[in-house]
Amino acid sequence: MEYLTHSINFLFFLLTSLLISSGANSSSNNSQFFECLAIKFQTLNSTISDVIYTPNNSSYSSLLQSLNERAASISKLRPVAIITPWVESEIQAAVQCSKKYGFQLRVRSGGHDFEGLSYISEIPFFIVDMRNMRSISIDDEEKTALIQVGATLGELYYTIAAKDRTLAFTIGVCPTVGVGGHLSGGGYDMMSRRHGIVVDHIIDAKLINADGEILDRKSMGEDLFWAIRGGGGTSFGIVVSFKVNLIVVPQTVTVFNVSRTLEQNATQLVLKWKQIAENIDENILLRLFLRSIRSPVDGERTIQASFTSLYLGGVEDLLPIMQENFSELGLVKQDCTEMSWIESTLYFAGFQNQSLYVLLDRSQLGGGEIYFKGKSDFVQLSIPENGLNGIWEFLNKEDIKQTELQLSPYGGRLNDVSESETPFPHRSGIIFMIHYLVICFEDGNSALDKHVGWIQRLYRYMAPYVSKHPRHAYFNYRDLDIGKNNIQGNTSYAQASAWGSKYFKNNFKRLVQVKTQVDPSNFFRNEQSVPPLPTLDSENIYLSLQEKMFIVTIIIVIIFNINLVTLKL
Repeated sequence: MEYLTHSINFLFFLLTSLLISSGANSSSNNSQFFECLAIKFQTLNSTISDVIYTPNNSSYSSLLQSLNERAASISKLRPVAIITPWVESEIQAAVQCSKKYGFQLRVRSGGHDFEGLSYISEIPFFIVDMRNMRSISIDDEEKTALIQVGATLGELYYTIAAKDRTLAFTIGVCPTVGVGGHLSGGGYDMMSRRHGIVVDHIIDAKLINADGEILDRKSMGEDLFWAIRGGGGTSFGIVVSFKVNLIVVPQTVTVFNVSRTLEQNATQLVLKWKQIAENIDENILLRLFLRSIRSPVDGERTIQASFTSLYLGGVEDLLPIMQENFSELGLVKQDCTEMSWIESTLYFAGFQNQSLYVLLDRSQLGGGEIYFKGKSDFVQLSIPENGLNGIWEFLNKEDIKQTELQLSPYGGRLNDVSESETPFPHRSGIIFMIHYLVICFEDGNSALDKHVGWIQRLYRYMAPYVSKHPRHAYFNYRDLDIGKNNIQGNTSYAQASAWGSKYFKNNFKRLVQVKTQVDPSNFFRNEQSVPPLPTLDSENIYLSLQEKMFIVTIIIVIIFNINLVTLKL
């Protein structure tokens, strides 16, 4: 009986300890957190009112505005604060106070995050918004750029062109995308067949780790430097800036956008495009957009295929290449426009004939009542005609203002880089990438659910025609449908692999190893952050209340059975 009494006392102590620790982990004190920030900012001589915004500030709501209201509506929990640092030491202070008082930290640069993981959470959190850290320095002799992550693509393009019109960067077509997330996740562009993706051009970076230390490439080491070039920076720290090699472009490039409907033989043109788009001259990137429109002839729904291209050269050189490889399109000189590279960034962003100053316009970063859902795929074998006809049926069924499939071709430099060179693994063996997009301008959950359901059904339909085992996805087109981490507590390697292997293939294993090395406590985390491998270090073990109760139950059963055996003896 004495043994039984000791056992019960031990269980009571264990249960009490687990429950107390659970409560301690979840009850962070707002006032202590803000007091910590105030003390550190006072030491730094920083003006708190210029950096920290709470729900009581008039600017709070405008800072929190989302480009995608669907993502913003997922969680009603608002951040306890939005911190907009001007200098690195203010980020260090935010990291240190966050770690001390248990607030989750989310990092936002541009706000285009498809699933809103940079500005929403289901547990108490605050945002480090990098919008004030957006300086760009161009060295035209070395042909490099030093870019803080709060800059937008448009600001980067404008700054490069202001320095030298023959220099450029291959990063993307939407000028309001934030540099930070885009550079750390991949970065496909209209010049990618000739110059690769953006992570192929990163040569240095500055990062603040979970200990608040500022690291560059040399001090962080090659493993961590490898990880943040395609594996997403926010799993490993807060990237402050990237240094990149710029590329040299001709003074004249050529663009065109030619559209054909089903009545104009669009199906056969799409089939032909799939044969030539990855094999044509690498100075041409011929992107394809598929939409449902009202026919200008009879007003009925039809499919429009738009062939949108950038050629790094003049129109007289382009036309013979197109005639030899894609004569069926019927491209003529009148369809083409010669311009500078910087003018082409306006063209593809829909800002034709506007001033370059539009690239500096940050007013489009959020605030619109737009709800959208995006998904992605990689195609390794050609889609047959009956497969296309099924896509046409899906597009014509969706009765909203905009649905779209973007087909981005591979080939050229994209295929020349090893899958393991960077975490971005989608290299050789791919014909094209698909970006599915549905946009809803209607308010209300029923309308939103309807349109999200449509894109999910289309995605399931496409399964036979895309990559398999696993089905691959592009990290910069975040998609929580393919899997996510636990909101609280540990996420196993097996669980995280459900989404990690789709974004990163075999590179996910190395990303987990790097994470375990540089952030074993999983301080930097979100629903699709790279998790560390579990350790026996008590500081790194985070169990939910349910998990702790389960452990206690198992121990009770074991000890009860031991006691029964002891009593019988």
